[in-house]
This record gives sequence, C-alpha cells and structure tokens, in this order.
Amino acid sequence: MSYLEALILGIIQGLTEFLPISSSGHLEIGKALFGNESVGQESLFLTLVLHFGTALSTVVVFRKDIIQLLKSLIQFKKDENNYFSLKILLSMFPAVFVGLFLQEFIEQLFSRNLLLVGLMLLLTAVFLFLADRPKKTRKEVSYTNAIILGIVQAVAILPGISRSGSTIASAVLLGIDREKAARFSFLMVLPLIFGSMAKTAMDYEGAQGNTNLLALLIGFGAAFITGIFACKWMIALVKNSQLKYFSYYCILVGVLTISYGLF
Repeated sequence: MSYLEALILGIIQGLTEFLPISSSGHLEIGKALFGNESVGQESLFLTLVLHFGTALSTVVVFRKDIIQLLKSLIQFKKDENNYFSLKILLSMFPAVFVGLFLQEFIEQLFSRNLLLVGLMLLLTAVFLFLADRPKKTRKEVSYTNAIILGIVQAVAILPGISRSGSTIASAVLLGIDREKAARFSFLMVLPLIFGSMAKTAMDYEGAQGNTNLLALLIGFGAAFITGIFACKWMIALVKNSQLKYFSYYCILVGVLTISYGLF
C-alpha cells in the first residue's frame, strides 16, 4: 500500500464514517479502484486501523460527554449518565456476539465483494430516505431502543450498510430526538472499535511483517483529522433533517458499484 493510497483511504474513512454513506463500503470500493490485493484478515486489519482514527476523533468531539459518563461510572452515581452508560453496554451485545462467533464469515465479506457493497448501499439509501419523514420529538433512548439499535449496529458490520446512517435512521424512526440519536449512535460504537482493534491486532500475527506501518500511520492521521470535521457536520445535518440527500448519493454509488462488480 502506497502512502498516497493510505492518505486517500484515510480521508475516505474520516468523511464516510460519520456521513451516512458507509465507510466500510467506500473503503472496499477505494481498495478495488487502487488495485489493493489485501484480503480477509489483512483487509479487515486496515479497515480497523482507519476506524480507530475516526473513533479517536469521536472522543475529541464528545470529550465532555465521555468525561461525565466516566465520572458517573467511577463514583457509582445513580444518575442519567450512569443509565446512559448501561444503555450503551446493552447495545454492544449483538455486535459482540457477531464478532465472536461470525469472525471468519465477516473476514470473507471484506474481500472486495463489490456486488454485496452495492446492494447494501441501496439498503442504506432506503433507511436514510425514511429517516427524514418522522416529526421531531424530545424522546430519550430507552433500554429497549438500545437493544434494537445494537442489533442494527451488528447488521451494519456488512460493508455497504452505513453504521451511523442505519443506527441514526432507526433511532429517528423509533421516535428518538434527532440530536440524541446522533449522540448515542456515535458513542455506542466506541467500545466496539477499541475492542475490535485490540483483538484483531493480537490475532493477526502477520500485521507487522506484511503491512507498511508508516502508510498505516498516514491513513490513521488522515482519518482522525477529517473525522473531527465530518462528525460535527453530521450532527448539524441530522438536526436539520437533511439525510434524504445522502439517500440519493447512496443510490447512485450503489448502482455504479453493482455495475462495476458485474461487468
């Protein structure tokens, strides 16, 4: 992987992780266009490194919220922050189950499967189009909502389904306040990203020998910097009900990707 490729893939990750257009799907498209031959676990490792960059950008944007949540956990306070942490914990179970028991199947999906990516982008487009229709409310995330959003997040492991787009859209369709839906969506993925990164780094013994570490650092830095701006932009877009425009984009890219994959 060249330094230019790493830089561009990092920028793609930083922008698409928070914008509802599927970062994993766009990374697979980018790898295919660059002729990146990494497959399976090696490809998934690259994807996780770039996701780690955007996870840290999430920490920067929501640092005040995260500090408050950690304080409540450490002090065992029975307040809203502690209840919110419990909801995030509940939302993790479906994705943890998928990661533990379907790891080999997931690795096969991250092997330049452009037809799958295109189909999942079309599914993402449907979610985004429907998300702009409900009226705005002030409803909080309930424990039941947290489990449902966790299941949606687990399904969004598939490349082409936008994790942020599908979870935010599902939350809005459940009647949850748009800003709170975005906040929960971005925070619920942090433990999973950090856990997945650590597990994959330990499991993948060939990472150091087969991977250009400087290129990975360049990609990581690009994802981190662009992710900060994209995260703030996405929160503003969700509040203003402008997700349908990304729906049109996903339809266009989905059709082009399916065509490229077939012909």
